[in-house]
Amino acid sequence: MPQTGRKTGRNINFTKGNLISSLFLFSVPLVAGDLFQSLYNSVDAMIAGNLISDHALAAISVCGTLSKLLVGFFNGMSIGSSVVVGYAFGEGDRRKMVSTISACVSFSCALGIILSLLCELFSPQLIRLAGVPQEVYHDALLYLRIYLIGLAFTVIYNIGAGILRAIGDSNASMIIIIISCVSNLVLDTLFVYFMKLGVAGIAIATILCQSISVALVYLRIKRWIPELKLHPDSIPRNFGIIRRMLSIGVPSGLQVSLITFSNLFIWRYINSFGVTAAAGIGVGQRLDQFAALPPKAFGLSLTASMSQNIGAGNEERCRDSIKYSLLISLPVCLLICAVFYVFAEQLSAIFTQDPEVLSISVAMVRVIVLFYIMISVREIMVGALRGFGKTRVPMFCSIFGLILCRQLWLFFTLRSDHAIQYIYWSYPLGWTCATLLITVYFFIHIKKKFREAFPHGGEVPSRTDQADRAQL
Repeated sequence: MPQTGRKTGRNINFTKGNLISSLFLFSVPLVAGDLFQSLYNSVDAMIAGNLISDHALAAISVCGTLSKLLVGFFNGMSIGSSVVVGYAFGEGDRRKMVSTISACVSFSCALGIILSLLCELFSPQLIRLAGVPQEVYHDALLYLRIYLIGLAFTVIYNIGAGILRAIGDSNASMIIIIISCVSNLVLDTLFVYFMKLGVAGIAIATILCQSISVALVYLRIKRWIPELKLHPDSIPRNFGIIRRMLSIGVPSGLQVSLITFSNLFIWRYINSFGVTAAAGIGVGQRLDQFAALPPKAFGLSLTASMSQNIGAGNEERCRDSIKYSLLISLPVCLLICAVFYVFAEQLSAIFTQDPEVLSISVAMVRVIVLFYIMISVREIMVGALRGFGKTRVPMFCSIFGLILCRQLWLFFTLRSDHAIQYIYWSYPLGWTCATLLITVYFFIHIKKKFREAFPHGGEVPSRTDQADRAQL
């Protein structure tokens, strides 16, 4: 792999070149890819709301939370693979990088298949846990059971995308997601509009597109790493790598999953307001996913930069990465807040034309976007800590803010006044509490993290070391 500090159509190396442009250019495909990923997920809701019924939209929205419970864990796991591969990339050890990638991909295949089977067995229990209204129970269970068949594809893709980010290839994930999103739209229309398969058709289209994504990400990795071999033996032979990946990825995955798990109980509160409220808040949540994409992308870019430069032993570029990521993220976040606040009604109308559903979605969006600055700050700090391989404390901070504080808020407020506005305010309350805790931890411990990562003062590698790294 050629070493370059800027986008070249191939990959980005954060260990040299203009760091600001590298961070920005690496983030753009991530934002675009995540945008299409959210569109990919939202296509199901748009088709259900416009071509089937509001009951189908409510069922898809509830299942969106349930699927995120599972998929979110593996998104977190992908951070573990991204960090360990990024260290190997920064060190310039080709053999180590090949063995690391082979172990990560092989492990994701085995884990994905096992968990897909387990989750399929417990799908009725998951549906009951969410307190799904009886009138949408059948559609929700049918959709979830078909969707979970393709869970293994989702696991493998997310781990593969994390590997590509680690070696500076953020374009590939974007292109793959665009292909998958377009395919999903075509197949959804075919199965629902022409073949009249209802929510089952939406679920079938989803797993077919997930299988396409897996094939494409595997081919992309093979392009960079022709020596890649998938074999169960690579897991025990590289157990140290797997353990390191798990130590970083599991806390991140648990954080997402536990937060999503708590959202199942929030859905019990939401469902108490009826199907219309469930559909409206479901639309608001999907718009929230779009608005939160840039801050999350900047956090992932920072993690990629930090892991590469820690592997390369370059302390100064690690510090600059944190500073520049924050400077880029905050203005973009403010722009997003303004756009979503002003155009909340038009954006909500993409998903439904029902006036009551629209009213609920618009009210929710105009509350939560005012606090997106908290998401931006949190993602940058968490991204830096992930680069150091530190994910446990941020996990506990996020769990406290996004789970405990939100649940306590809803428990006491809705008992005294059963008003849907309290649901809206539970989101920014959780973000603010989590961000404050992570900020305190970050500033107290950041110097220690740098001393641990750079015990010799972060000396820049010699020209010989850089030449060796260029062979990657």
